[in-house]
Amino acid sequence: MTTRPELPDTAVAVLACPVCAGPLAPADGGDVLRCPVGHSFDRARQGHVTLLPPGHRAPSGDSAEMVADRVSFLAAGHYAGVSAALGDAVLEAGGAAPERLLDLGGGTGHHLAAVLERAPGATGVVLDSSPYAARRAARAHPRAMAVVADTWARLPVRDGAVDRVLVVFAPRNGPEIARVLRPEGRLVVVTPADDHLTELVGPLGLLRVDPDKTARLAGSLEPHLVPVASTDRRDVLRLDRAAVSTLVGMGPHARHLSAGERAARLGVLPERVEVTAAVRLTTYRRPR
Repeated sequence: MTTRPELPDTAVAVLACPVCAGPLAPADGGDVLRCPVGHSFDRARQGHVTLLPPGHRAPSGDSAEMVADRVSFLAAGHYAGVSAALGDAVLEAGGAAPERLLDLGGGTGHHLAAVLERAPGATGVVLDSSPYAARRAARAHPRAMAVVADTWARLPVRDGAVDRVLVVFAPRNGPEIARVLRPEGRLVVVTPADDHLTELVGPLGLLRVDPDKTARLAGSLEPHLVPVASTDRRDVLRLDRAAVSTLVGMGPHARHLSAGERAARLGVLPERVEVTAAVRLTTYRRPR
């Protein structure tokens, strides 16, 4: 029988009850998180916990198949450059070394785990709407825990509780991010650049990067947060067809292509292809 991962107390300490916003603490030997009023939330056997108000359902997240593709692609190290750039941005954002990290829409926790490896005094929480992703994220790192929640609603996180919020290719809730950040905290957002995966867009009929994405990002965060730094990262990935298939399957493209369509379009590619991974990392702070 698989042992459920331990709960990092410092990670639990940033969480809030989704019903009354009170602090949560482990109870019943770590099987439950409970607030002082008595609202209780069971931990799944895989280790994650769902923090939603009664009757509230999170938006549909990544499917089991999408999560499996994501695990395969990331484990192969193809986005190691993205993780490295994210770690640089988190650790170089200024002020004291971060101790509490929140990864919004963090999926399997892969990028958060890479950052935690470079921040030995930190703990982290992955918050995602997909229970399939949360099952993986619960074991992503010994100093991290996973929560299923709705990133568009009030986050189950205490006011001013975290030093860094990470958002990698995921939606951004500006007012809530500002609320949970400490006064000197920072948000680090990773978004695709215009030429991200450009070699695959035409042959595979993938979704193109929105040319107005930068403006939409600013609109979703300001005036709650203001930008303080920005940098770009570009890597050339050398992928075989199997890796391209998992790359397509793990993202939003998977919702627009049937398995048959994907296989047919992959067949037109050479066995190996060079693909551009291009992202922009933008750091924000709360306005003074």
